[in-house]
Amino acid sequence: MPHHPQPPVALSIAGSDPSGGAGIQADLKTFSALGVYGAAALAALTAQDTRGVSAVRDLPPDFVAEQVERVLDDLDVRAVKVGMLSRAAVVEAVAELLAQRRARNVVVDPVMVSKSGAALLLPDAVEALCEQLVPLALVLTPNLPEAAVLLGVQLGEVERDPAQACRQLLRLGSRVVVLKGGHAGGERSDDLYFDGGEIVRLPAHRVETRNTHGTGCTFSAAIAALLARGEEPLEACRAAKRYVSAAIDAASAWRLGHGHGPVHHFHALWPLRGGASPSRSAPADGG
Repeated sequence: MPHHPQPPVALSIAGSDPSGGAGIQADLKTFSALGVYGAAALAALTAQDTRGVSAVRDLPPDFVAEQVERVLDDLDVRAVKVGMLSRAAVVEAVAELLAQRRARNVVVDPVMVSKSGAALLLPDAVEALCEQLVPLALVLTPNLPEAAVLLGVQLGEVERDPAQACRQLLRLGSRVVVLKGGHAGGERSDDLYFDGGEIVRLPAHRVETRNTHGTGCTFSAAIAALLARGEEPLEACRAAKRYVSAAIDAASAWRLGHGHGPVHHFHALWPLRGGASPSRSAPADGG
């Protein structure tokens, strides 16, 4: 029989989205689409669809940690994506375990608000996130509003000088910051990559579509998948930007749900029936 090499493994620690467009579901689709075996530890359950979030149920911190520990004990996890954690106690439990286990290639997506505006990170969890989890991150991926909360400043300050915001965010302790530009408006949706050297622009044209549910989850999961595959951080972020941009573009004409529909995670595998050309770019933000 022919020999098939084992795929690299990435772990997502995040909340669940029963509509399938964001959270753990989006992360696992992204891992699979990019050739990575996906494992998942649930930190919270949500009742939501493309129109919004109606309820959130947090899982006990020790149970979240036990899920993560079992995966790390058994699988050769090469990257960890951390998304919605909601409560300070869960943030602390996850951070403590990842530090103890010296987890590799940690990507932190500081999920705070859903696409519909529902709060997904309690105020007391922000301090724990900044002090305990962000310093463990190889890559931190806030959008503009999340960056403002992390820095304790007004959104307008981040919008006026995003490059300075990147510099301030890096002081929180991650090795790389990707400041997502999808909330900025305009024809473009460029992200900024900063690792302490020159700021690198990750370019994209904006696609006019409502189907942007889960784009932030998808982008951070794509970075984790590419890091698990051995890519260096800058190339992983560039390739993740191209991937999520094409996923948004391919789903731009979909009519899944009555609100913000999902992106097309498997755009490279499924025919683009009724979608736009994957050659255009789009924002990697939100979710």
